[in-house]
Amino acid sequence: MSKKNILIRPYVTEKMSSLMEDRHYAFVVDRRANKIEIRKAVEERYPGVRVKEVRTMVVRGKRRRQFTKRGLMEGRTASFKKAVVTLEPDSQEIDFFENV
Repeated sequence: MSKKNILIRPYVTEKMSSLMEDRHYAFVVDRRANKIEIRKAVEERYPGVRVKEVRTMVVRGKRRRQFTKRGLMEGRTASFKKAVVTLEPDSQEIDFFENV
């Protein structure tokens, strides 16, 4: 698997924003990626960053309903794999908002 395709996008929520102060960062990753590949991809994508720990989880898609003129439409949001990366204490921090 290509390292380029492992990290899909940063996962920024209100809870993760508060955890960034403790050097925890979340990413949406490829479903087939393992912890070792995720660690290498983060360290390669962000120079100067050293990963201490990687935790992964699969987030199930939620059921959604929408009422329209044609009636009730049902569907699901997509499920995805999330990785929470903890950095070493002497590592550089990751800045997701530098290019905004």
